[in-house]
Amino acid sequence: MGWLRALRETARSGLTIERRRLEPLIAIRGAAGLALVIGVGLAFFGPVVAASSAFGAFQAAIATFQRSWRPRPVLALVSGASLAVSTFLGYLTGVHLPLFMVLLVLWTFLAGLAWAAGPTGGIIAASNVGIMLVTITLPTSVAQASLHAVMIAFGGVVQAALIVLFPVRRWGAQRDALAGALAAEADYARRLRHDPVATFDPVPLMTARSAAAVTPRQARHRPAELHGFRGVAERIRPVLASLADPAVGAPAEGPERDRARELLAAAASVLDAAAGAIRHGTPVRLPAPAIAALKTPDTGAILTGSARRAARRLSALLADVIETAEGDGTKEDRVEADEAADTIAPHRRRPTLLRLVPVVLRTMRAELRPGSPILRHAVRVTAVVAVGYLIGVALPFGHGYWAPMAAIMVMRPEFAQTYARAAGRFGGTIVGVFVATVIVRTVHPGAGPAAALAVGCALLMYLLMRTGYVVGQACVSAYVVFLLGMAGDVWSQTVAERVVLTLVGGLLAMISYAVYPAWETPRLRNRLGDWLAAGGRYAAAVVDQYADPGERGPEDVRAALLASREARVAWQEAVARAQHEPVRHRGLSRTAAEDAQHALAQLGRAGMLMEAHLPEGDAAPVPAAAQLAAALRRATERGAKEVRERRAPHWDAVREALERWDEEDRQRGRTSDPVVRNGAGLLLESLEEFSQALDGSAGPRPETSGAGRS
Repeated sequence: MGWLRALRETARSGLTIERRRLEPLIAIRGAAGLALVIGVGLAFFGPVVAASSAFGAFQAAIATFQRSWRPRPVLALVSGASLAVSTFLGYLTGVHLPLFMVLLVLWTFLAGLAWAAGPTGGIIAASNVGIMLVTITLPTSVAQASLHAVMIAFGGVVQAALIVLFPVRRWGAQRDALAGALAAEADYARRLRHDPVATFDPVPLMTARSAAAVTPRQARHRPAELHGFRGVAERIRPVLASLADPAVGAPAEGPERDRARELLAAAASVLDAAAGAIRHGTPVRLPAPAIAALKTPDTGAILTGSARRAARRLSALLADVIETAEGDGTKEDRVEADEAADTIAPHRRRPTLLRLVPVVLRTMRAELRPGSPILRHAVRVTAVVAVGYLIGVALPFGHGYWAPMAAIMVMRPEFAQTYARAAGRFGGTIVGVFVATVIVRTVHPGAGPAAALAVGCALLMYLLMRTGYVVGQACVSAYVVFLLGMAGDVWSQTVAERVVLTLVGGLLAMISYAVYPAWETPRLRNRLGDWLAAGGRYAAAVVDQYADPGERGPEDVRAALLASREARVAWQEAVARAQHEPVRHRGLSRTAAEDAQHALAQLGRAGMLMEAHLPEGDAAPVPAAAQLAAALRRATERGAKEVRERRAPHWDAVREALERWDEEDRQRGRTSDPVVRNGAGLLLESLEEFSQALDGSAGPRPETSGAGRS
C-alpha cells in the first residue's frame, strides 16, 4: 500500500462515526461527579482552582471508560493521583524552561513506555502528560500549586466514590465477556449444522478468560452466576466440532447427520439461554424443545463410534450448563468447575495495585532493548512533545500547549491508530473550538455559565466517546475552551490560532512515524513462525495424551492450547496493523499470508478434534503416537525457524512417523483409534498446505475437508 492510499484509509477511519450502544447512566454519573467537583472548587477556592480540580475529575472519569477488568474506582484513583503529582512537579519546574524540559522529556518517555503494561495504562499516562501542560499554567505560587494538586486528586476521589455509591451494571464488563463467550459457542453450534467445518474465533473465550482473573477482594464479591460457565464452554467447543466433522464424527449424510444437527441446535439454544441470563442477571429460561432433544433416548441407537462418544459428552456438558444456570450445587462446586478447565492458577488471580507496580516496572524495563516497538514509540512521542512545546512557546499565539497536547493525545505505537487519530483530532478540534469560541464571544458567559457549559460538553463526551474519535475530540476541545474561560482565560486566542497549533502537533506526530517508524509488516514472518511453533506444541501435547494416557495430565494440553491461542491472536493483530502500512510485503504477500493462516487454523482444528476424545487414564496406550508427537515438536520448531528465514518448511519427519505408525499397525494386525489416526493425517495435510502457501504453490482450498479452520 502506498503512502497516499494509507493516508486516505487512516483519515477515513479517524473521521468515521459509528452507531454504538450508549450508556447514559454512566455518562450522567461521570458528569455529576465533574459538576460536584467544580461546584466545590467555585464555592471554596474560586474559578482557577475549580478548573484544575475539574481536569482531575474529567480525566478520572475517562479512565473508568477504558477497557480494563480492574475495578473502576481504582482506575479513577490512579488517574487522579498521577495527574496531581504531574501537575505539582510540572509547576515547580515550569518557571525554568530547561528544567521543565528535562521533566517533560522524562515524564513523556515514561508515558510512552507505559504502553508496555497495556492500552489502559498507556492512555492514562499519555493523558496525564497532555493535561499537565494545561494545568501547570493555572497556579501562581507553590502553595497554590499544592492546593491545585490536592483538588485534582480530590476529583479522582469523587469519581471513585460515586462509582461505589451508585454502581451501574456492577460486574457488567465481566458479565458481557462471559455471555459473549457462550453466545459465540451457540453461534458456532448453529453454523456447524450447515457447515461441518465452520470457523470459530477463539477471541471471545480468551476475553472471558481474561475477565475471570480477579483480585482477592473481587473474588469475595463475585456473583455466583459468573462461576462455572466458562469452564464448561471451553470443554464444549471441541466436542461440538468433533460431533459435526465428517472425518471423526457423524457421517456427512444419513440419520446420524440428522441427529447430530438436532443436538447442535439444542446446544445452541441452551447456550444462548445461559448467555442471556448471565448478561442481564436474570433467571435462565431453557427452551423446552432443546431439553427434549437432549433427553431423547434413541441417541445411542442412532449414533455410532466417535460420534456417539461426542454426543454423550455434549449431553453431559450441557447438563452442567443447565445445572449451573438453575443455581444447583454449592458455590464451591461452581468455583471448582470453573478452575478445572484452566489449570494455570496464577493467571486466574489478578494482583492488587501495589503488587502490580513491580510487575509493570519490570515490563517497562524489558522494553528497553533495540528493536522494541514500545521503545521506538517512547522515543517518538518524547521527541514530538518536546519539539512541539518549544514551537508553541516560540510562536506568538500564546497557549502553546495546544501543539504538544494534541501530539501526545493522538500518538500510539501503531501507524494506523496514530494517523487515524491525528485526522480525527484535527477535525474534532476545528468543530469543538469553533462552536465554543462562537458561544463565548456571543454570550460572554461568566464563571458559573462557563462551568455549566463545560459540564455539558463533558456529558456529551462520556455519552458519545465510543461512537468515534472525532466526536469525542470535538467535545473535549469545547470543554477545554469553556473551562479555561471559567478560570478567567482571556479570549484573545482565535479559532485559527488554536487550530494551527493543533495542526502543528498532529503533523509532528505523523512526521515522527514516517521518520522513525516501527512497521509491523517486516515482523509478520516472525509472528507466523511463533504461531506455527505454538500450534505444533499444542498438537503434540494432544497426541502425547494418546501415547501414554496415565502419564500426562490435561494441564499440558491446556497450557499448550492457551499459548497457541495467544500466538494466533498476536498474528491476527499484527496482520490488522500491517494492513494499512505503506510498506511492501518483503517476502510475504497478502495471498501467502491468508493461505498460511488458513493452514495453521486447520492445524489447530485437527488438534481440537483429537482433544474432544482424549482417552481416560486407564485407556490402552498408543506407542506410535509418542513418536509422532516428538516429530511434530521438532519439525514445527525447525519449521518456525525456516519461516523466519524466508524458507518453506518440509515435513519429512512427520510423514515418516506416520508411515512407521501404519507399518506397526499392519504388523500387529490391528487398527489404531480412528480419531487419533485420522487426526494425525489431518495434521500432516495442514502442515503441507502451510508449506505450499509459503512457496507460492498453494492450490484451491478444500471446501469439505475435515481439517477446516479452528
